[in-house]
Amino acid sequence: MINDPYGRPISNLRMSITQRCDLNCFYCHKEGENYKASTEMTPEEIERVTKIVTSFGLRNVKLTGGEPLLRREVVEIVRRVSSIPLVREVAITTNGHHLKRLAKELKENGLKRVNVSLATLKPETYTTITGIDVLNQVIEGVKEASKVGLSPIKINMVVLKGINEDHIWSMIDFAKKNGFILQLIEFESPNDEDENYKKFHSDLAGIEAELKKAAERTTVRRMQNRRKYFLGSGEVEVVRPMHNSRFCSNCTRLRITSDGKFKPCLFRTDNLINFLTPMRAGASDEDLKQLFMKAVENRRPFFT
Repeated sequence: MINDPYGRPISNLRMSITQRCDLNCFYCHKEGENYKASTEMTPEEIERVTKIVTSFGLRNVKLTGGEPLLRREVVEIVRRVSSIPLVREVAITTNGHHLKRLAKELKENGLKRVNVSLATLKPETYTTITGIDVLNQVIEGVKEASKVGLSPIKINMVVLKGINEDHIWSMIDFAKKNGFILQLIEFESPNDEDENYKKFHSDLAGIEAELKKAAERTTVRRMQNRRKYFLGSGEVEVVRPMHNSRFCSNCTRLRITSDGKFKPCLFRTDNLINFLTPMRAGASDEDLKQLFMKAVENRRPFFT
């Protein structure tokens, strides 16, 4: 396994395969991409760069977007990536809108688990957040994913002040009832002077105190120092990245943008390394490995 200049091991690859999305969530950070990618990597290019990256010891690959299930070739991409001998696990983060239709085929082609973005169970609130009323389809998709054996299933709930703070316990009950893991995620932004951030950011310290009292036991995940709370059959994970030096000091991820750039940090856009242009110009695997190493050298904790 390879370490960055701050001694942080890199074991996880988070790869965007499209910037397209059929929802319009106002809080979405688009994996740190602040533009619409005009060029998406092909399945063959995704397979090749994954082979390059896994040669350095990265073993877990998460496909993201945008909405990755909008990629016409998403099943092929999952099959190609999961077939790489050094890849231990392929996961997808999705809004769940198309999950019911694709869950079985994705599972059959090597997908192990899914994270589904779901901030509420109330239709009117869901529409307010996403701009579209597809809550029932998302819930059906999550249940279908469970039915076909994708596991664990994580529900990503971004907590928004004044919108869904009071929905947390109903989401915990939903997760417990269905055997899902609930991730409570702090609303994040690279700029805490952003108007949306100031308006909707919710400090999760209060809910963490409630969870600590209610939990039978707690643990801490090595990745990003996330605390997990076990409530009977339920499991709740709290993700607090903002101004959190321990979050950054335990980051094990390197990102790839949908248009073929290594992205060392979610919150930064000034240190990306373009590998797709050289790849399409005939770069060798060794050339691409050098670009990957440059991206590793560019890794810096955003919050220190």
